[in-house]
Amino acid sequence: MNKKTLQRFLSLVRANSSLVILLLVALPISLLSPDFLTGNNLLTVALQTSMIAIAAIGMTFTLITGGVDLSVGSVAALTGALAAGLATKSGLGTYPAILVALSAAALVGAFNGALIAWGRIPPFVATLASMAAARGLTLVYTEGRPISGLDKLFTFWSSDFHGIPIPLFVLIFVAIVAYIILHRSIFGNYVFAVGGNEETSRLAGISPIKIKFGVYIISALCAGLTGLLLTARLWSAQPNSGTGLELDAIASSVLGGASLMGGAGSVTGAIIGTFIIGVLTNGLNLLEVPSYNQQVIKGMMFIIAVLLDYLLKSRLKKS
Repeated sequence: MNKKTLQRFLSLVRANSSLVILLLVALPISLLSPDFLTGNNLLTVALQTSMIAIAAIGMTFTLITGGVDLSVGSVAALTGALAAGLATKSGLGTYPAILVALSAAALVGAFNGALIAWGRIPPFVATLASMAAARGLTLVYTEGRPISGLDKLFTFWSSDFHGIPIPLFVLIFVAIVAYIILHRSIFGNYVFAVGGNEETSRLAGISPIKIKFGVYIISALCAGLTGLLLTARLWSAQPNSGTGLELDAIASSVLGGASLMGGAGSVTGAIIGTFIIGVLTNGLNLLEVPSYNQQVIKGMMFIIAVLLDYLLKSRLKKS
């Protein structure tokens, strides 16, 4: 195998590794549990993973630029709390309240982007601070108590349409829009360019500052939308909602082929990565694996995915 063929093979493996992993996870579970491939169970998996997948799509934008957004869980909780509170207490109306809440999420994303792009604060530090601040604001706004009493216009987003969960339709819509932005637009090309080599992109006339600012707004909006769907599903806004969402989103993106070193990632990969975790979690539950053992298995899978990503990318650079 010559050098060019090897490089193409490694690129093909890296590009489709998430789909291979999903099949390798699903196959033994389907053999060990007869309930796995039933229609009701597959719809349950789709419902559970669709909301996380939306956050993972937003996370992918930040990872491609070489950054990360640790505030998505707190932004999801804040958005859900604001929407529920404004809809039930202020008389603003459900959909105006949702728009205001999403605007607040976008402001948090803009704040993150400004700190990172203009303030030159490392993404980990900037978004870690925002994570704490947004969670604190959520607790202050809710006074540490759930906000209930949501109307049917709100809870509609957790219902079914002809047996298919509404959040799955929302995921499809978000995925299409995100795919167009990331893979079919100049902005998307610039996102990959900045993540691949920021200095080279700057010399080519691209503004890394504007690109980074934009991707953190996209990440926050996706997190906010996830928060709204979680609130609708629970029929109330929980102050601790979204806890751990940032880790699930990062893991899903990386399992889907996004690189923690930047320059690689895709919308479809983020979705497949989320379903890898969702299928694994569902399968382990069906097989009655203890929850603490599940955490170990998921952690090992994430470590293996990161190592494979690093090794494949290093080999591609040498090839």
